[in-house]
Amino acid sequence: MSADKKQGGKASTYHVTGFDDRESLGAVRHDDNELLAMLGYKSEFRREFSLGETIAFAFSIMGVVASVSSTMSFPLVSGGHVGMVFGWLIPCLFVVTVAASLAELTSAMPTSAGLYYFSAKLAPPRWAPLASWVTGWANVTGQVALVCSIDFTCAQMIVTALSVGSDGTINLGAGPTFGLLLAILFTHGIVCSAATAVLARLNIFYVLVNVGTTIAAIVALLACSGDQRVSTETAFTKFENNTGWSSSGWAFLLAFTAPMWTLTGYDSAAHISEETANAAHAAPIAILVGVGATASLGWLLFIAASFATASVSQLLGADLPLPMGQLFLNVLGKRGMLAIWSLIIVVQYVTGAAQGVDASRVVFAFARDNALPGSRWWKKMHPYTSTPVNAVWLVMLLAGICGILGFSETALSSLAGASVIGLYVSYVTPIFLRITSGRTKLQPGPFSLGRWYMPIGIVAVSWVCFVVILLVFPPEVNPTAETMNYTIVIIMLVFIFASLSWVISARKWFKGPVRTIEQDHSESTDEDKKGARVRVEEKPVEN
Repeated sequence: MSADKKQGGKASTYHVTGFDDRESLGAVRHDDNELLAMLGYKSEFRREFSLGETIAFAFSIMGVVASVSSTMSFPLVSGGHVGMVFGWLIPCLFVVTVAASLAELTSAMPTSAGLYYFSAKLAPPRWAPLASWVTGWANVTGQVALVCSIDFTCAQMIVTALSVGSDGTINLGAGPTFGLLLAILFTHGIVCSAATAVLARLNIFYVLVNVGTTIAAIVALLACSGDQRVSTETAFTKFENNTGWSSSGWAFLLAFTAPMWTLTGYDSAAHISEETANAAHAAPIAILVGVGATASLGWLLFIAASFATASVSQLLGADLPLPMGQLFLNVLGKRGMLAIWSLIIVVQYVTGAAQGVDASRVVFAFARDNALPGSRWWKKMHPYTSTPVNAVWLVMLLAGICGILGFSETALSSLAGASVIGLYVSYVTPIFLRITSGRTKLQPGPFSLGRWYMPIGIVAVSWVCFVVILLVFPPEVNPTAETMNYTIVIIMLVFIFASLSWVISARKWFKGPVRTIEQDHSESTDEDKKGARVRVEEKPVEN
């Protein structure tokens, strides 16, 4: 399939989808690199991700069974059975609008720069650098916080397993949990530094473990709950407000934290698009399939958990760090719980690994445009693996620093809130620009919303504005220093740093995404370089 793109009054044709008997994988990769050149970047990654592997990556990064197990406390506190069932379903319906809008943008501009590149190209020329700066810093903040929150809950899962396995004699506190977090981050640094081909193959394993464990958990909760299983009426309609907030409606809204935290990272398909064959076609499909599958499986799992929950208060009052662990213990017994919990730990671990890859690509891309302190270090590619190893270890270091919040009682709320706000602000900024200043600027790729982009975009922007306000509130009334929601602290620290950097210095030199294609003097022949330059000149990227 071919797509004709027109910008600046001139046209150029390139292949963007599918293979046939006349078109080899090498030709498709060449076309991908042509499109990347038109966007202003030279190709630095190996395109090893196929369509299936890209879908697996986007799906695995959300780790549905592990994410539900990590965040079950939110709906239990904020609605009980209703919080589990409808506190998951309602946000998922709105997130689909965000995902669809991002899929359209990714199809048109498949580059690792992703969101901040979209903002730069859709904003008015005068404001393009600032739009790119804000989007990039929000995305980096969300990415690092998400790595930390995933690996922190993985450490909590290990603590839960140790407690159950030792019949409660081993109960690790905040210090040992922080040590486990650092160990997990270190091993993820090693995994994420691997070559692209290795990472692509690993994602098939990731998705098999993820889907298999999720289905096993659903079946186990429904089949083994026995007399503990509640009625359909109770599972879908019983509401319990355990937040301390007097308004039950407001309490219910706080349950939205679980699906909003789970449904993050699907922009990863954009960030690995420079490592993906047929990226303009594969990346948007991966975004939509990843979100749809995660939302559906997560809802089924929460319905199963609601049926298996005989007492919400008993789960919340348990000594284990994660209520889902107590639920599995109640339903399956010690051996059964440890068996499925071990698989869930594996899922959470590989989810963290996938997120580490995603975050490192964001840092690399932002550094490639010289937007980070020390950019010359973070944009270096390792000569053997052809991956941004320095960026990987920067992500792990910053995630470890964020992990200090693990000593707070509201560590998960704070980390989840920071990651959701950072990521969704970066998601919604280019969507907002798409429906305002960028209405006539976008030249759609293979996936397009057509005339529906405007109503879908309006819903997406409205939803994110609402969620951002919601997530800065504390989980309970009259918070203390121990129970405060530190989301606002993380967000404001980054906001102040980025704002001061912009006012003092960056506004004078940061112009948004930086073209690198003209700098390519080593990896292409003179003829290829000349052709690439001609294509860029024929198709100027306009703001």
